[in-house]
Amino acid sequence: MKTIFEIPLIKATNDNLKGYGNLVDNFDNCKIQITQWPKQGWREIDPGTGDEGGITEGSFEVWWDKNILYGKNNAVPHKNINDYEKDDVYLLGYNCHPDQKNSKQNDEEIENIYLWHANYHPDGGQLFFPKEKTPFVCALALPGDDIKPKDFKAFYFNGSMGLYIHPYVWHDAVFPVCKSAAFNGKQGKVHARVSVDFKKEFGGYLKFKTSL
Repeated sequence: MKTIFEIPLIKATNDNLKGYGNLVDNFDNCKIQITQWPKQGWREIDPGTGDEGGITEGSFEVWWDKNILYGKNNAVPHKNINDYEKDDVYLLGYNCHPDQKNSKQNDEEIENIYLWHANYHPDGGQLFFPKEKTPFVCALALPGDDIKPKDFKAFYFNGSMGLYIHPYVWHDAVFPVCKSAAFNGKQGKVHARVSVDFKKEFGGYLKFKTSL
């Protein structure tokens, strides 16, 4: 059975989200930061260019099927780039250890999340705003490519506000503590993605609770 890297779950506030992002009380008023295209050599990017891709909006749907968590991002076109993605649907995580015998047939209460993957967007920030006041959790880590499982923290949101994530901040999706949820999403249209696979790089899964 693969290693488990358990991380703490803390209540999200604007104070402890500093560096990661912030709480959002109004979807329409939240501005998405778009980062400038990186320069390739010593010549600078011309002022006012390299950040004109704009933003895109759409619903982000998340649902549990037995112990497996799936998601679909309708804000961006999607290409399947690994075995966990198919037909525009992401396999996000599990509510029990996926190496357990017959774990995919379990339909247990959602108490824990086992996460295999995280990513960040170098082109811009991302907003998740619950369409209904559905509590959710999200694992975040500060920027830097030399990321380790211990660098992550899980945050609990009571559903009254959304989560804005800064560019370059590690995350995956937002995970409802109920069977399904939908979020209004807004992010950079380029949708560049840099990923870490906890299974391949560290031999295990990130684990965190769904309630405080």
